[in-house]
Amino acid sequence: MSIPTPHITAKFGDFAKTVLMPGDPKRAEHIAKTYLTDAVLVNDVRGVKGYTGYYKGKRVSVMASGMGQPSIGIYSYELFAFYGVENIIRVGSCGSFDKDLHARDIVIGMGACTNGNYMAQYRLAGTFSPIASYSLLEKAVEETRKKGVNFKVGNVLSSDTFYDDAASGMEWNKMGVLAVEMEACALYCNAARLSKNALAILTVSDSFIYPEENTTAKERENSFNTMVEIALEIAE
Repeated sequence: MSIPTPHITAKFGDFAKTVLMPGDPKRAEHIAKTYLTDAVLVNDVRGVKGYTGYYKGKRVSVMASGMGQPSIGIYSYELFAFYGVENIIRVGSCGSFDKDLHARDIVIGMGACTNGNYMAQYRLAGTFSPIASYSLLEKAVEETRKKGVNFKVGNVLSSDTFYDDAASGMEWNKMGVLAVEMEACALYCNAARLSKNALAILTVSDSFIYPEENTTAKERENSFNTMVEIALEIAE
């Protein structure tokens, strides 16, 4: 496939080596305007905003992924395969299953389970276990410790259902899964398939244990800055 792709109108070279990828286009815009200097809008197809600018002298991009594995599957694949991107760091929200995690705490996704079918495309005679890139994971842990915030590293669940009729989320915690989100598994699969690097750094927006702490959509859009700062610091 040549560029521009069906979903990204940027030219080759418009994206930096590292792309931060929130789900929400408004969060992508917030990150670009808050943290990047000389930020340029390089994509706006379907309102999925992508920007490239500089953070402390490093060239960095940020682009939204949309919601769910099919959406991040498309955008991350095109960035990896056609635009020369080497690292994608998902910066998103998650719902915690863990009693030691509260609203605004950080989850770093070492692995990503799923109740979806994204991996069927690879026709593997078994079950693939999508994991983060260790080089990014190690740097993120070090940077998070410097921030002095509460965090955990472990498995997350990338769910294809937000409204789950089975209400089975807490069953995953029996296997040590920390939190649920909707994109990391597909991102990790694409990175593995294309020999690239990926990591999900997540902020707890909701808790299955402490529902009174759940945050609003506006707070998720504008106030989850710690994970963004961690991702920007480890960008290569």
